[in-house]
Amino acid sequence: MSSTVRLGDLVSIQRGTTYKSALLGYPGPILLGLGSISRHGGFKKNGLKTYGGDSPEILLVQPGELYASLKDVTQTADILGSVAMLPVDSPAGRLTQDTVRLDLVDGRVSTTYLYWILRTPEYREYCRNHATGTTTMGLSREDFFAFKVPLPNIERLALVEVLGALEDKIAANNQIIVKSDELAHAVWLRESAMGDRVPLSSMARFVNGKAFTKDASGTGRVVIRIAELNSGIGASTVYNDIEVHDDHVARQGDLLFAWSGSLTVARWYRSEAIINQHIFKVIPAEGSHLWMINQAILSMLAQFKAIAADKATTMGHIQRKHLDELVAIPSTESIKGLNDLMTGLWSRALAAECENLQLTRTRDELLPHLMAGKLRVRDAEQIVEKIA
Repeated sequence: MSSTVRLGDLVSIQRGTTYKSALLGYPGPILLGLGSISRHGGFKKNGLKTYGGDSPEILLVQPGELYASLKDVTQTADILGSVAMLPVDSPAGRLTQDTVRLDLVDGRVSTTYLYWILRTPEYREYCRNHATGTTTMGLSREDFFAFKVPLPNIERLALVEVLGALEDKIAANNQIIVKSDELAHAVWLRESAMGDRVPLSSMARFVNGKAFTKDASGTGRVVIRIAELNSGIGASTVYNDIEVHDDHVARQGDLLFAWSGSLTVARWYRSEAIINQHIFKVIPAEGSHLWMINQAILSMLAQFKAIAADKATTMGHIQRKHLDELVAIPSTESIKGLNDLMTGLWSRALAAECENLQLTRTRDELLPHLMAGKLRVRDAEQIVEKIA
């Protein structure tokens, strides 16, 4: 008996259809387009919208089911062929013209097992090697079905359990991050409603990055651009071993504010990196705290985005003068009373983000072993115990 089988012998696919953008946000299933799949696979919940248009049962993805992208609009093909599993606590989703549902037709593999096989580096490389097109890349149905899937054995099933435990822990940490930040923001809104008003610029130094991508060496530290703030480290990330002033270095826990393009406020939780132009490193003034400045910028973000949207340029932005706008903050006494709570929430979210980096690295180190199926069961069990 062969130890591998064609993917097309294990699944059938259901293609999605186009949708009407005017009906986004209306009651209905969540829309599962390219933006709902993370690079190299995995569900991406940020920014999802419901769809109030026609959503017949045949186009729906139920919690626990798999769907994938056979298209990509980037040249790196990070999304091409990528698979996601709709979380069990999620509402049903609707396929788009860019996604397909994977329906198991063979009982030799489980949905979970197949999910992790389609997250392996070997599968990702296969998708890149079979990509067609230029502006929009595609993976044909024939090539998708032709991928050879190794059948389960004891070692592979043990490794799938480990990978599932890692993903569960990452998801739990993501909930901690979201809830910590939501609670902090709710407390800020309540306490600042009857507090003081001060210029945002009085709370911190806003140090602009420089053009560190120019003549970059390709080695050394990550150069943080807006893309890295929004999507993390990817194939297009620039590295540079140049020495820069400390004001242009981001370390874990630093606050960064992209004042151009997407206007993003971010807590940096990755390794030490270099800050590129169009991004402020926000350094607290005496008497200020990072959590205060973070909340103050967040409360001004909608206003800043409106200003940027009015710019008659290719990329909207704000100017330094806009940092002098008055922002509502809690009273001095309230800040003293809130500091322990708000610092704790900031630190807890940061710790969860840092732990997820390590968990993700562990996952990525283990994934290549899944195709080979050589990880010992004892080793897999020890890893599960460490992350339980």
